Amino acid sequence: TSQQNGPKREMLLVSDFDQTLSFNDSGIVLSEMLGIDDFEQRVVGLAKIHLIQQGGELPYLLLHDPEYRRVRKEHLTAVGKRIRLKANIQLMLELLQQLDDYHFSFYVVSAAPEEVIQSALEGIVAPENICGTQFRYHPDTGEIQSIVRVPAGYGKVVVVEALRAQLALGHDRIVYVGDGSSDVNVMLHVNRLDGLTIAVSENPFITQIAKRTVLSDDALGV
Repeated sequence: TSQQNGPKREMLLVSDFDQTLSFNDSGIVLSEMLGIDDFEQRVVGLAKIHLIQQGGELPYLLLHDPEYRRVRKEHLTAVGKRIRLKANIQLMLELLQQLDDYHFSFYVVSAAPEEVIQSALEGIVAPENICGTQFRYHPDTGEIQSIVRVPAGYGKVVVVEALRAQLALGHDRIVYVGDGSSDVNVMLHVNRLDGLTIAVSENPFITQIAKRTVLSDDALGV
């Protein structure tokens, strides 16, 4: 039954970005733009030595790899415009707002650079609802000096918990959508506290953890 005249149930819907709202990985698109052809091999190399949280490889390369050190903020914004998004993200958000019994607050939490996500989702998701990797830039050269935040691995749990506390919601009011190994920590966390987790890829690590799996090129599938 509809509760149109009563209070709506407040929900927090959180989505990853790379391969979840998009078809492309930000690092691959950036590497193609720079003419660097072995991004995936570098990521595999970093994964083997377990130096950083899964999903945080691109921020690490931007800070430490000589070939990626030339990247500036404007490059990241340009990458966002090249990223191919899944269909109907805006329509999905509009339809969620029309539900009688629920009110969804939608946030993107991803290890992709914040500038990339904001550029890709411009006009669809407000910048303040995007929590990506934040860099500190040199005021004169524009070079990336340091990393302020990387929402990868357990870092995603921290950001999602901060959003939940900010909205004053119970843990069972969280829905998390993700696609890969960097989402394992946050999905386990959300499941443990009776939230809902949705996988949008066939990644074996998360399909075994997620409560639902939805494979679609269209965001409405979720």
